[in-house]
Amino acid sequence: MIILSGFFEPLLYLVGIGFGVGTLVGNVAFSGTTARYAVFVAPALMASSAMNGAVNESTYNMFYKLRYAKTYDAMLSTPLSVVDIALGEVAWALMRGVTYASGFIVVMAALGLVTSPWAIFAVPAALLVSVAFAGAGTAVTTIMRSWQDAAAVQVAVLPLFLFSATFYPLSSYAAPMQVVVQLTPLYHGVHMLRALTTGTVGIDMLLDVAYLACMGVAGVAIASRRLERQLLR
Repeated sequence: MIILSGFFEPLLYLVGIGFGVGTLVGNVAFSGTTARYAVFVAPALMASSAMNGAVNESTYNMFYKLRYAKTYDAMLSTPLSVVDIALGEVAWALMRGVTYASGFIVVMAALGLVTSPWAIFAVPAALLVSVAFAGAGTAVTTIMRSWQDAAAVQVAVLPLFLFSATFYPLSSYAAPMQVVVQLTPLYHGVHMLRALTTGTVGIDMLLDVAYLACMGVAGVAIASRRLERQLLR
């Protein structure tokens, strides 16, 4: 039920805001084109779904296994290394994120919200979003000391969800805020998925790919180093 709730939450946002508020908004201009509001919002919610799945799996669940169940102590008695553990947690987290994204793109297609053949790359792009946030979530989990710290993760995730050009285009922000938004990780996932599903593909997507890939690699590297200190001391 917890896993299913992670899929239905963005779907409810899509129905309530994409179609509900969308009837009042009409068409939205972005990236040199215009589209229905639901078409604009849907890929952003898909990126948010991939983020939420990866973050929840790599923080709450991993924190319990690390601090309470002592799962990793038992795993290290086998030939597995600390790096294997970190990579395994990231892989498991991104499986949940991609499951959400795959289901979401099917719903988008069924509702007529996919307007470009480039959308066939939407799930691999969502996988990259999950990799980035799973890596970051794993690294953050090694720093958390209590469930209160785990709850603080949502304090960071919620602003990302609301202010990453999810519900309105980047041009609606003031110029200084546009710079801030473009520095956030979810924005790059939203921009990439929106470009693929609406056909506004451009060379600037390479920056999105590089940003998310580096974030994922850095997260795994930091998590591996910190887990080694905590588990092998």
